[in-house]
Amino acid sequence: MTRALDVEKIRKEFPMLTSRMNGQTLVYLDNAATTQKPSAVIDRMNRFYRQEYATIHRGVYTFSQLSTEECDASRERVRAFLNAAKTQEIIFTRGATEAINLVARSYAAKFLKSGDEILICETEHHSNIVPWQAIAKEKGLVLKVAPVDDRGEIDLEEFQKMLGARTYLVAVGHVSNALGTVHPIEEIVKRAHHAGVVVLVDGAQAVPHMKVDVQALDCDFYCFSGHKLYGPTGIGVLYGKEKYLEAMDPYQFGGDMIETVGFDKTTYAKLPAKFEAGTPAIVEIVGLVPAIDMLEKIGWDAIHQYEQELLEYATTELQKIPGLRIIGTAKEKAAVISFVLDGVHPHDIGTVLDQLGIAIRAGHHCAYPTMKRFGVAATARVSFAFYNTFEEIDKLVKGLQKVGEIFG
Repeated sequence: MTRALDVEKIRKEFPMLTSRMNGQTLVYLDNAATTQKPSAVIDRMNRFYRQEYATIHRGVYTFSQLSTEECDASRERVRAFLNAAKTQEIIFTRGATEAINLVARSYAAKFLKSGDEILICETEHHSNIVPWQAIAKEKGLVLKVAPVDDRGEIDLEEFQKMLGARTYLVAVGHVSNALGTVHPIEEIVKRAHHAGVVVLVDGAQAVPHMKVDVQALDCDFYCFSGHKLYGPTGIGVLYGKEKYLEAMDPYQFGGDMIETVGFDKTTYAKLPAKFEAGTPAIVEIVGLVPAIDMLEKIGWDAIHQYEQELLEYATTELQKIPGLRIIGTAKEKAAVISFVLDGVHPHDIGTVLDQLGIAIRAGHHCAYPTMKRFGVAATARVSFAFYNTFEEIDKLVKGLQKVGEIFG
């Protein structure tokens, strides 16, 4: 076991981890759905609401100016977190879902023409499928799907073949939420750019587990959600290269995204305000910063090493359970395991574990096509964070043995 992390010290920073569920100490293994929040995030948001809160960009009074400065500082903090070239390349959204919809409406709808192609992957989250389907239907575009192999890895040769003369956009998840597969984004971007294709990366499942450098990846768009990063719900980020964001039109309209307004003509504000209509999620934007600070203080190498050890231990122990089959066995995985158990519906697995205080996800994981690819209706999914322990994995294994006794 690693000595890189003082996990017990870390766990004390997450109040929810001391909760009890159905009379049992909570074992929280649903981190791919949403992560628990450290006291630093909770306390910062509480203090901001109690002592600092005011609207931004609109007031000349002190607290409005201070709130504006805090939000501006948060944007710069996110820029540094992703290593974006410029602060104006960071757009605040409600989450990765809204960010993808923004690109679909503001980029694809404007620049793609009937017959043009959008290429996605077979293991995408619905949020990286449905927006492209909608635009394709409206504009007469062609939505193409790159296959994955039996391990859940993108077939790069097939991907290469599908990059045609009319492919103008690739949209791919960095990490599969259903399988944990870490896709070779650098290679995907390289091949797409060689073919002159713009690339959007859905990083919702990647940013909690690894350092992301958008300039090194050279992707054109990258997005993530704060709540999967130990931050608040209702806040997300879209990174976009300035040249594309400048050329795009806003798809939401209202206050704060304008420069001038008249009944005959309206002009739009400069980046990033152009894409942030209305009063933003001020406190959530501020609350994102302590989550980022926490991760970088702990260190990405330590986080990755520890989570990989959890993944390896859990994989080994789960494979000892009779009738259990892991879905998604890619060589490179984040700390996510999807599995099925012979003769037991995943919902029944989740229900039994719930009574034992163990929280997992059971269902299609907003990834119907992934389930179809692997010939299952649903899976049970456990997903780990750096605050999980090997002892919790032992409790999971005992719980699954209990499931086997009940349904065996």
